[in-house]
Amino acid sequence: MAASPSLPGPVPQTPATLVVVSGMSGSGKSVALKTFEDLGYYCVDNLPAALLPDFVRSVSGDGAGPTLLAVGIDVRNTHGDLSAIPGWLSEVGKLGLDPRLVFLDSDSDVLLRRYADTRRRHPLSHYGLSLADAIALERQVLKPLRQMADLVIDTSTLNVHQMRRRIITEFGLGDDSTVSLLFESFAYRNGVPPDADFVFDARCLPNPHWDPVLRPLSGRDSAVAEHLDHQPEVQEFAEQVGHFLDTWLPRLRAGNTRSYVTVAFGCTGGRHRSVYLAEAMAERARDQGWDEVAVHHRELD
Repeated sequence: MAASPSLPGPVPQTPATLVVVSGMSGSGKSVALKTFEDLGYYCVDNLPAALLPDFVRSVSGDGAGPTLLAVGIDVRNTHGDLSAIPGWLSEVGKLGLDPRLVFLDSDSDVLLRRYADTRRRHPLSHYGLSLADAIALERQVLKPLRQMADLVIDTSTLNVHQMRRRIITEFGLGDDSTVSLLFESFAYRNGVPPDADFVFDARCLPNPHWDPVLRPLSGRDSAVAEHLDHQPEVQEFAEQVGHFLDTWLPRLRAGNTRSYVTVAFGCTGGRHRSVYLAEAMAERARDQGWDEVAVHHRELD
């Protein structure tokens, strides 16, 4: 194993969180990094592994930089750098961080199909290998990283929405000592989220889709929000749902039986009414003192 360099300098004044994202090519690393970015992480893809400690020190060393960091490191690094990652992570630990390594994996036949669908070139194909051989070699090279990973996510059967949701619940919410809330919007035509705890149907409400000015927008846009704010049925619906959640969510927290709860709102297209309600209920929860609140718009994301 290559020796890790000595890194003199001050320990960061503000503790930072570092997530290293690695895994098989085609397993969804780009989606994972984009999700971390949406969660407020400062993200860098394909960072040379040897630069990991210097990167952390330069970004958060003075205590004024971002405190949420996510770095993508994969087979595009030299194999020598990959074998030295335990040493680099140890150096990061000396800077006061407890880095987490997330490894994304998929079955080889799934990766073959994904490459066939996208017609992308595998990073190891320049060695003159067939796609199947390139995947097999990559799996061999990355095996030590998979074994040392803090979290392995098998994306073989996950679509983009399910994968984003897994990362949001793992990293965008709190730890097991508190109940965290995830407010999700969805389109009924694409199915109800299977693990939602509460589901509310907004299809009975006035639909901004029929307004040609509002149709291209979403419930996150101010024009749509203002339009729905002035609809009496929407406000009555929101107030009644809000009162229900105000009553029962604290009881779930008091029961201490769940680490997070998902509240889902559905409409026809998952773009206007459900998005508006998910955002509104999330804001209501924050106003009432819930510290760990996340929002996921399945169809928009």
